[in-house]
Amino acid sequence: MTIRSMLLACSAAVMLTAGAAGAKTLVYCSEASPEGFDPAPYTAGTTFDASSHPVYDQLVEFKPGTTEIEPGLAEKWDVSADGLTYTFHLRPGVKFHSVDGFTPTRDFNADDVIFSFDRQADPKNAYYQYAPGISYEYYNAMDMPKIVKSVEKVDDLTVKFTLTEPNAPFLADMAMDFASILSKEYADKLASEDRKADINNVPVGTGPFEFVAYQKDAVIRYKANPDYFKGKTPVDDLIFAITPDPAVRMQKLQAGECQIMPYPAPADIAALKADKNLTVEEQPGLNVAYLAYNTKQAPFDNVNVRKALNMAINKQAIIEAVFQGAGQVAKNPIPPTMWSYNKDIKDDAYDPAEAKKMLDAAGVKDLTMNIWAMPVQRPYMPNARRTAELMQSDLAKVGVTANIVSYEWGEYLKKSKDPARDGAVILGWTGDNGDPDNFLGVLLSCAGAESGANRAFWCDKDFENLITKAKQSSDMAERTKLYEQAQVVFKEQAPWDTLAHSTVFMPMSKKVTGYVMSPLGGHDFYGVDIQE
Repeated sequence: MTIRSMLLACSAAVMLTAGAAGAKTLVYCSEASPEGFDPAPYTAGTTFDASSHPVYDQLVEFKPGTTEIEPGLAEKWDVSADGLTYTFHLRPGVKFHSVDGFTPTRDFNADDVIFSFDRQADPKNAYYQYAPGISYEYYNAMDMPKIVKSVEKVDDLTVKFTLTEPNAPFLADMAMDFASILSKEYADKLASEDRKADINNVPVGTGPFEFVAYQKDAVIRYKANPDYFKGKTPVDDLIFAITPDPAVRMQKLQAGECQIMPYPAPADIAALKADKNLTVEEQPGLNVAYLAYNTKQAPFDNVNVRKALNMAINKQAIIEAVFQGAGQVAKNPIPPTMWSYNKDIKDDAYDPAEAKKMLDAAGVKDLTMNIWAMPVQRPYMPNARRTAELMQSDLAKVGVTANIVSYEWGEYLKKSKDPARDGAVILGWTGDNGDPDNFLGVLLSCAGAESGANRAFWCDKDFENLITKAKQSSDMAERTKLYEQAQVVFKEQAPWDTLAHSTVFMPMSKKVTGYVMSPLGGHDFYGVDIQE
């Protein structure tokens, strides 16, 4: 389907809001549909690309292309000497978007900040669970209910966060997508009209683009926010042309039907680089792909079984066949580009004969298991189905029958965090803030096991003590040592088979200017222009 036919398929509302003649339109061939447009309940980059990045802002943000913190909706902030109080001084005059049925009557203020965090923390808040299945996975996986004692309004333009303990990553955490600031006035209006779920369907933020319309699995349309506090972005309209197949994304890019595409198939990189009309940017990914065992379920509750399965899987073959050189075998749950990476860790050797002996010693015979394979490309995993097929073949050599299962992306994410989930799931992670806690704490903590972000449902006392001490310390050397020790525990206990760290490629038209690749893997189109 071409972008023209998709646009014709959109509702009349979309077409009526099309830009005037001569308006600049940037088309991004995105890889999948978002789960929703409220960033806080989700963890998928696809969802953040469509919600928090264009529509919302946070109190602080990452300087483009870096993990360096700079002012966002807060102009400045103060941190108490004991590290327990963060006082944010808010930017005056920031405007919220208008959408059909809602026009804001006031500027952004402290009430919006209070609401945006209180709804994730307080079960009594009307938006704590405003729709079936809604939960705040990041907030809970990062143990924020325990860490954040209170969020208080000092005055309209000042908000004070009080913590129960020092937390070194806290400021960087406030730049993450779950910390996006929503309009309390809009939320109150929706609640009064019994339409709370629309906060996830028709988003209202302060960001560079205003949401216009969404046709599920086809098109998302945005328009530039003329009142954005940093100034209007150069393009007038932004379109996400949802295109799951990487070959079709490539065709659309080469045909000029979109100007930017993510996650090309590794086999297509050379052809894209050879196209004189395109630029292909690339950088090492701050990411990891993994296979997470359900450690609550026999026989995966046995560390020796997990280690044996790891030894049965040929990860180098996956790198060659799936990543085609655009990645490296992973041995740790954090990438080698991240500080505190433990280079001395020894990976589980590929040794099918030893794996079979270990399974026999554990009394595991004729094991049948499921391997969950993602239906979409991600920066850390170009083809999960092919990866699962290679695993299936490897495991058969040690007497294990692996069945491959998959679901639509949103369902996959939802079902895979159910503790009753069977087998092992292929997933991965791109860092959100440049801190090791964002990997080790979110993905492998006991709080993460409860929230579902920890897909292995693994809760290890020794590991937990190490990462807790690390995030409470402000001493970088001490934190590094603790995280290095935590990686040793992780490797000994093997809740995952760590698969790969990938190189990330971003093909785009040579007409595109101002696009900056993020080390955090997201796609931000503020400041992007098209030169005709």
